[in-house]
Amino acid sequence: MISGWNKRYSEILHEFKYNEKEDTESAIILDSILRKTVPIKKINAQIKGKVIFVVGAGPSLSLAIPALKKFKKTIKIVADSAVKPLVENGIMPDIVVTDLDGDKDSLIKVGKTNSIFVVHAHGDNIAKLCLVENFKNCIGTTQSKPFKNIQNFGGFTDGDRAVFLASYFDAKKIILFGMDFGKKIGKYSQTKISERKIKLKKLRKSKFLLEWLSKKSRSQLFTTSSPIIGFEKLSYSELDIIIT
Repeated sequence: MISGWNKRYSEILHEFKYNEKEDTESAIILDSILRKTVPIKKINAQIKGKVIFVVGAGPSLSLAIPALKKFKKTIKIVADSAVKPLVENGIMPDIVVTDLDGDKDSLIKVGKTNSIFVVHAHGDNIAKLCLVENFKNCIGTTQSKPFKNIQNFGGFTDGDRAVFLASYFDAKKIILFGMDFGKKIGKYSQTKISERKIKLKKLRKSKFLLEWLSKKSRSQLFTTSSPIIGFEKLSYSELDIIIT
């Protein structure tokens, strides 16, 4: 695990009133379902030393899609709620980071391809874990202690976990798209009105964790979305220069 993660996880448990025992139970169930996991070296080969796009489902995703279409060969790690709009626009994720809250049909469709799924187990998604049986290439993660086939690369929400993943495997550069942390929730996030308050709280925590990661990461960090401390702000027109 990334140094200092246990403290961050303790903070998450306290702030969101989560139950570590339930997180562990979910991870144990996921481990029992995963008959075969993707070798770590396969993920490492896709990320290490490369330019990585991390795509979230924030309000700026609509503006980012035309830019993403231009860079077909760049590795894209996609948070699950962003999978559907990307696939609808002909953009296939290389890696999907998901706690299975995204569009079920889209996840299953992509799961039949060579895309790697990094599926997160936590106390609230036990009933959805059976979905992993539809994914051709899969690895399991947890926020708590890793064991057997269950890893912990760090991170809290799908979006920031994707950044932690890219950093963990030493991406050369990590560029964020659709990763906004304001008071507006993206239309692709599928957030119910009743869940808006907790969603915004999660986004604030996600941003804090990325700022914390920026002090530790060996990767160069950039964002085309809203400003984040430790990430250099980019315009879409600057991507050609940064990627080369």
